[in-house]
Amino acid sequence: MKILAVGMNYAEHNKELNGDVKLPAEPVIFTKQESSLLRDHKPFFVPDFAERFDYETEIVVKIAHVGKDISERFAHKYYNEITVGIDFTARDLQRKLVEKGYPWDICKGFDGSAAVGEFVSLDEVGGDVQNISFHLEKNGVRVQEGCTRDMIFSVDKIVSYCSRFFTLKTGDLIFTGTPVGVGPVKENDVLEGFIGDTKVLKQKIK
Repeated sequence: MKILAVGMNYAEHNKELNGDVKLPAEPVIFTKQESSLLRDHKPFFVPDFAERFDYETEIVVKIAHVGKDISERFAHKYYNEITVGIDFTARDLQRKLVEKGYPWDICKGFDGSAAVGEFVSLDEVGGDVQNISFHLEKNGVRVQEGCTRDMIFSVDKIVSYCSRFFTLKTGDLIFTGTPVGVGPVKENDVLEGFIGDTKVLKQKIK
């Protein structure tokens, strides 16, 4: 099972991190290790190798069929379930790596860094993957929200693009990018992720 993720897929998030609205020409893809997967509402234990760990709330797509070199117009046939996920990021470590031009693996793909909620069928949430509203609450306060219509690259574009480089297999997960509003977590925080008004994720920080 692979976990693929997209960076820089919402313009306002790019602005909050980089100071300008940077529009990449192609999807920015990185990977997370299988050991990074955190599900069944298991807690996120704050590691000791960085000073700051941020939540990045995203829509996660689950691949339903094996596919390679998938045409964008047929990409919708390769997924039918989504959820809210959290791409936990060691932010201070990421900044150090970026400054040196090093890969992101250890700040994005560490154990427990890919939290996912309960998957729901697209039909249950209206059927249009590019019109999904989602948000995150921290300790009962809404801290991040977005809609997939604001993506720079659509879900179908992402699925097609990824399949050029990786054979997509049943059960693979794609984190599709985070909107503006990322922020830090600390011990005893409680994160809850929603698609529309439906809660699909609850994450305790330990």
